[in-house]
Amino acid sequence: MGTIRVHTTQNVTLEYEAASIGSRIVAAIIDNLIMGAWFGAVAVLISSLMGSSSSTLSAWIIGLLVGIPIVFYHLACEVFFNGQSLGKKARHIRVVRLDGTAPRFGDYVLRWLLRLIDTGIGSGLVAVITIAANGKGQRLGDLAAGTTVIDLRPAATPLYQPGAAAPVGYQPVFPQAADLSDHDVALLRQLLGRGLKQENYLVLNETATKIKQLLHIQSDLSDETFLRTILRDHAHLAAAE
Repeated sequence: MGTIRVHTTQNVTLEYEAASIGSRIVAAIIDNLIMGAWFGAVAVLISSLMGSSSSTLSAWIIGLLVGIPIVFYHLACEVFFNGQSLGKKARHIRVVRLDGTAPRFGDYVLRWLLRLIDTGIGSGLVAVITIAANGKGQRLGDLAAGTTVIDLRPAATPLYQPGAAAPVGYQPVFPQAADLSDHDVALLRQLLGRGLKQENYLVLNETATKIKQLLHIQSDLSDETFLRTILRDHAHLAAAE
């Protein structure tokens, strides 16, 4: 897959590496193995507890304990794990919106509802054809939700790196970035680099939250995008002084 350019609502342009079809297939296989293991474990446990004399009751209990988690597996994972199922975590890929903001609950629901068509027909053939055809790594669920799936290993970066020459007429997204001290900027770079290297999203979130509080900023950008934009704006404003 190629790169995807995302133009955010706050005039920040990003480049992402779209997750390959192979990575998404492997992630799906991992998820299916996890769900299969869950099915087997619950079936064995309930059967051993209930015994053969209560076969009908056992079947109903197994159906509920197995069916409900499997039906809602992808939706629950993406909602609670920041756009990643366990298979996606293993492959280092994640769901994002094309406008640069974090996916909303409704976006995850749309992807989940259309999964039946994407992966249920022809064992995923519809999803593979759609992803290969549209050029943005989107299956039908992504097209409906305005999302795609990106590869996290090549880090998402702004087209203009902090400190690089900004385009003519560039306007900083967050003018408050000028209020950061040199020590603040150095610490921010260190925390951003550490969080990305270790894939520690808690560090990124805590850092972004602290910067927003310090500069009195409200933003819907993802934590990484917000921090990179702050660094770029600071570099541009400092160079203009």
